[in-house]
Amino acid sequence: MKTKEKKTLKWLWITLITIVILVAASGIYLFTVYGSVKSTVNKDTHEPVKAIDTEVTKEKVAKRDSLNVLLMGVDERAGDKGRSDTMIVMTLDADNSRAQMVSIPRDTLTEIVGIGVKDKINHAYAFGGSEMSVETVEKFLDIDLDYYVRVNMEGLEDLVDAVDGITINNNFEFTEGGRTFKKGEITLNGKEALSYVRMRKNDPKGDVGRNERQRQVIQAVLDKGSNITSITKINKLIGILGKNIVTNLEFDEIQMLYKNYKDVRSNVSSYQMTGENKVIDGIWYLLVPDEEKAKTTEMIREYGG
Repeated sequence: MKTKEKKTLKWLWITLITIVILVAASGIYLFTVYGSVKSTVNKDTHEPVKAIDTEVTKEKVAKRDSLNVLLMGVDERAGDKGRSDTMIVMTLDADNSRAQMVSIPRDTLTEIVGIGVKDKINHAYAFGGSEMSVETVEKFLDIDLDYYVRVNMEGLEDLVDAVDGITINNNFEFTEGGRTFKKGEITLNGKEALSYVRMRKNDPKGDVGRNERQRQVIQAVLDKGSNITSITKINKLIGILGKNIVTNLEFDEIQMLYKNYKDVRSNVSSYQMTGENKVIDGIWYLLVPDEEKAKTTEMIREYGG
């Protein structure tokens, strides 16, 4: 294979894993390429929301101001609009070459903006899609969001199969979806990987443990896929992402983000919001105290967000 062609494939793959990392909350490494990737980003994945003023955001990117990005992993299945099972606010601080990820538990009780009722924060997506999710998170944390990225977790199955399966190290044995996952090193196909990341009830860490498994699977996909040099497989991966990822980012903005924020990947910290579990009218919620919300908001603002 010619050197130029290898370089093109390398950058294609880097862009693919960049978007996946964004959604899976493993990090935010924004790179730039041309050709079919640009077409996929602008045509298949782009969906603006009214709650975010894109012109203001573009000015912030040009000045290298700190940015807040909402990352959502949505479990959408046939006949079901889905809920945002993973919600993370990532703040990019270019001046200090750092980023911060704040995980919002899916069962958090809060006001759902737009319908005026209190419910689990992940239900905002079921009620009003990305628009309502963005507005609800903004009000919950008293912050402004600049971008959002949403991935359908069903796409994870296709990604794993596209790299011919993955091998991971499982911390404890459990059963999910009729499959038993032994402790230790295991090899997973797409369907198995999806069951692996969906398990929550039998995990002593709950949502925290599931989020860890999601990142584990994504990292395994990246490690396996980093050696792919086949044009056919690259095009297949682009198609998978085009079908499963939605964002208000345009291709030109990804280019600018790479230029102005690429160094934040060197220092990424994370925080999981906490609260009290409580059953109300037979439904399980997480009650996040005002002190915890204030603390989290201050953490985001310390990063300039």
